Parts: sequence; C-alpha cells; structure tokens
Amino acid sequence: MKRLRLWPQSLVGQIIVLVAIALFVAQAINFGLLLRERNRMTLTAQTAPGVYRIVDALDSRGEPPARLRPGRARFFRAPPIPMGEARPEIERRALAMFAEVGFPMRSVQVFEEDRPPPMRRTDSIRMRVMGDMRGEPRGGRLTMAAEYAPGKWVVTQTRAGNRAPRFGGWLAWQTLILYVIVLAPLLWVGRRLARPLGQLTRSAQQFARTGSADPVEERGPGDVRELTMAFNAMRSRIFAMLDEKDRMLGAIGHDLRTPLASLRVRAESVEDEGERVRMSQTIDEMNRMLEDILSLARAGRSSEAAQKVDIAALADAVVEDFVELGAPAEMAESERAVASVRPQQIRRALRNLIENAIVYGERAHVSVVREEGTIRLVVADDGPGIAEDRMDEMMEPFTRLEGSRNRETGGAGLGLALVRAIMAEHGGALKLANRAGGGLEASLVLPV
Repeated sequence: MKRLRLWPQSLVGQIIVLVAIALFVAQAINFGLLLRERNRMTLTAQTAPGVYRIVDALDSRGEPPARLRPGRARFFRAPPIPMGEARPEIERRALAMFAEVGFPMRSVQVFEEDRPPPMRRTDSIRMRVMGDMRGEPRGGRLTMAAEYAPGKWVVTQTRAGNRAPRFGGWLAWQTLILYVIVLAPLLWVGRRLARPLGQLTRSAQQFARTGSADPVEERGPGDVRELTMAFNAMRSRIFAMLDEKDRMLGAIGHDLRTPLASLRVRAESVEDEGERVRMSQTIDEMNRMLEDILSLARAGRSSEAAQKVDIAALADAVVEDFVELGAPAEMAESERAVASVRPQQIRRALRNLIENAIVYGERAHVSVVREEGTIRLVVADDGPGIAEDRMDEMMEPFTRLEGSRNRETGGAGLGLALVRAIMAEHGGALKLANRAGGGLEASLVLPV
C-alpha cells in the first residue's frame, strides 16, 4: 500500500505550506488575544454601571428609599438573599474597580437573574423608533451587593446586557481573505521560481539519459537566471569537450587502422603459413580491441535514433547468426516484447553477452522475459559462474577472470563494460547472477 505523503516534496510546495502554517498560528494567537480583550471589555461593561451607582450612593449617602428602584442603590445591614446565578468574574472585576476609584470594599456579591429589570422610558422610546416591538429588551438583571463596612451593605440592580456575539465566523472569513492575499502572490512567485528550475532538472536528466541536453531558458528571479546562465555555459563547455573528444577518437581510430591495414598487406607476403596466420589473428585482435575501446569511449553519444523494436525478434536474429557460424547458442520460445531502443546497440550488447557465454560457459541460452514495467533479455551459460564478490568488478573496463589478454581465453575485458554503458544510455541496467543449477545469468533489463 502506497504511503500517503502529506508533506510536499517540491520547494515551492514546502514554502507555501510553511507560510500557511505560520499564518494559521498567527491567526490563532490573534484570535486568543481578541477573545481575551473582548471578554475583558464585556466584563467591564457589565460591571461598571453597578459600581458607578454604588459609588454615587456612597458619595451622597442619606436616608434610604422605601423600595429599590432601577438606577438607585439601597442600604442594608445584612447580606442580600442570593437570587439567581452567581457571577464570580464580575465580583472580582468590581472589587478591582472599587479599589481603583478609592472605595475599597470588604466583599462584593453579584447574582444574575433571567428576569430583566422593568423597562425604562428611554428604552421604550428607542424600541419604537428602531421598530423593535417584540416586547421586553434582551438581557437579564444583575444584582450587585457591596459590603463597605462591617455588617453594612449597599445593593443595586443593573441590566446584565446582551451576551457578546460570537465572532468565529468573522475570524474565519478574515483568515480566508488573508490566505488569498498572501498565498496568491506567493504561488505566483513560486511558479516563476519553479518553472526554470523544472526545465533545469529535465535538461540535466536528459543529459544523463541521452548524452544531450536542451539549453534552459534564462528567466525567473535574478538568482535563478544566474543559475540557468551558469548551467547553459557549463553545458556548452561540456559539449565542446565531448565534440573534441569524438574528433580526437575518430582521428586516433583512422591513424591506427591505417598501419594495421598496412601490416595485414605485409602479412600476406610472409611465406610461412603458420606465421602468416598468427600475424593475421594478431591484427584482427588489435582491430577488435580498437573497435571496443572506441565504442566504449563514445558511449552515451550515439547518433542512432531510438525506435520501437520487438526484442524477441531481435534476439532471435542475433542467435541465428551465431547458429549459422556453428556456435553453440539457442533461443528459447519467447512472447512478443516491444520496447523503444537503439537496435544496433542492443544487438552489440547481446552479441557480447553471447560471446562471453560461449567462451566462458560453453553454451549460450537466450530468452526474453516480460515483467511489470521492464523487459529482461537473458543470456545464461553452463560455466562455473562468477564469485559474488567479483560481480561488480567484472563490469569495469579491462577486467577479466584470468589475467591474460589472449583472445582464446576471453579478450581485453571491455565486453561487459561496453554492455553496461549501452544499458545506461537506454535507462536500463546490466544484471549478473549465478544460476542455481550452475552457470552465469546475464540480463539486459530494459524499461518499457
């Protein structure tokens, strides 16, 4: 089961996610501060009227009225009987406010009743003007009792006031707008940054895969433009060096083939037939070694175009060539397997493996196997195989199981190195493994 990746892999995606998280944290802190300040202001608004009336009553203390009326304070010699729900937060705020205005109280008791106080005339007039004729105003009644001296209490009643409306929805809309304002330009800048970087990545991958790379368009922010300019300059220099290397290899090949051809002509004039045959074999060996070295040096710079090829048919044709020459090679029945390859290179790689199988393993068994996403072109032999610790070493240039360079016992040790280079150019791989029943199995793994 594929694991879900919540964290984006791209640079732009990570920047956007980090900014979004930072905005969310900032908004959460802002929400907490706003909520705290809003609660403090609401608490002060509910507490201040009662404190003001009690302070005013204490300033102009006289004969207490016959009954408690709205807006008035009344004095008692006993604490009031609790009526309603206690409001300890208003009690604490009232004690602080009394101390601030110079009237410290011994204790304060506050209770809230759902029943509102009698409607004042001003409230009635305001409701008629505003068109709100639904009855009593919203809010309950607060009863505040303050003990200003031992056993002496002053009591007043005020409106509790409406509960502060929730502002979570407003804050959510504010956060959404903030995200749009901040993340939209960031996304635009990120796209400007990611586009040339993506082109740069694709060009580098193309060079690693095919040996050629398209120039990258120099655009985007200044730093990115400098990077693409440096990449394009490096690309031009590498291509110039590779072109110079190809010209040099071509000249070397031409200069070496000319004296070899001259030696072949001179060898034909040798009267001793045995010596003439040995000289001809040596010249052929030098020609094959020269061809292998030049092919390995040019790996990754092939001019052959890729095309859709049936790998099973290609392998069957190569094996048939060996059979016609009397070599011990056989092709197993294989289903059709089409891949985009450079046919001449795949033929050469397959021939090298078959030659190795015949020389070291006495016989070559060729088969084509289709797997999920790949095609395996397998060449197995009946030889002794290769020690596990030398598998990777055998794919290095000029490496052989035995130290001589005699063609009868192998060659120059370039075959597997050339095959590996050809497979790397195709985006595939050369795999070596010992068979369970003995022998070596060499596989050309090609992507479909």
